[in-house]
Amino acid sequence: MSSRSARRIAWVAVFLILATVPFTGGKFGTYLATRVLLLGMFAIGYDLLLGQTGLLSFGQGAFYAVGAYGLGLFSMNVTSNPLVAVAVGVAVAAAVACVIGFFCVRSTEVYFSMLTLAFGMMIFALVWNARDITGGDDGLIGIPRAPIRLGGFQIPIARGDEFYFFVLAWFALALWVAARIRHSPFGLVLAGIRENAVRTQFAGVPVRRYRLAVFVISGAFAGLAGSLEAMLESSARPTMAHWTHSAEPMLVGLLGGIGTLTGPLVGSLVFIAMREIIQRFTENWMLAFGIVLLLIIGAFRGGIVGTLAQVWERRRARDAPAAPGPLAPGAGAKGEASSWET
Repeated sequence: MSSRSARRIAWVAVFLILATVPFTGGKFGTYLATRVLLLGMFAIGYDLLLGQTGLLSFGQGAFYAVGAYGLGLFSMNVTSNPLVAVAVGVAVAAAVACVIGFFCVRSTEVYFSMLTLAFGMMIFALVWNARDITGGDDGLIGIPRAPIRLGGFQIPIARGDEFYFFVLAWFALALWVAARIRHSPFGLVLAGIRENAVRTQFAGVPVRRYRLAVFVISGAFAGLAGSLEAMLESSARPTMAHWTHSAEPMLVGLLGGIGTLTGPLVGSLVFIAMREIIQRFTENWMLAFGIVLLLIIGAFRGGIVGTLAQVWERRRARDAPAAPGPLAPGAGAKGEASSWET
């Protein structure tokens, strides 16, 4: 069996396990699993920016919030059709990312990171102060979760288990799109920019355009996750745009493994599970949570998935049969025919 077939079978098994969560995890388990998928989508888009292109952004929470508020305002004032509302939230987030990215991609390294942080906090301040539109610090309350209308059919998503499958479908689509991007010529150019942007530009590649394109794509992924969270919580909050929220996909990537497809899902699961467990045992959960995160990241330098992959490769290399070395002079004279004599 080829490695590609093995990966496909593994992903089918993962999605089959995920599909059983509403039947085995109860309401709270389904809710937590939904949060894992949303954070996983957020981290998948962020990994295209950091893991694939090498751009460290501190402002992705802004596009998460823009997607949430875009869906909320559209659902409450125009139509509550979930598919249309999600599409609007993603489109608005991508448009804002295009405007902000136009200014950010002109800089590199720490200057790029600081610009994204500045723009992200500008979005946070705008959402917080535009009370007549966004609700200010109260946020948007009462975002509807209407059924999906396809012709004469209606698919309800009001219950937690129904909405979980809606999110799972979007997660599968996001994962497929990310995989296609990573293995496309576009993704190879992004990897070249990550390794050496100067050489890539000397080869005739418009580096800024590619950086802007992946910045917009990452913003669209963030907008998708934000739109779906707004439907999950029936609200959109200004804290979604805060820089602390932008740090979550980065921590998830470090936990799961930067530059991998499975890393965001594994990292999201570990991140949310640890946070829920630690909150139950101490009031100073943020301190304990930070210490545990540091210990895990220090122990798994390549993330959980990256470290396991390295261990697997080392084991395969150790167990592989050694290649036959060159035949020593005169070896065929001791009763064993040399290879060219047989």
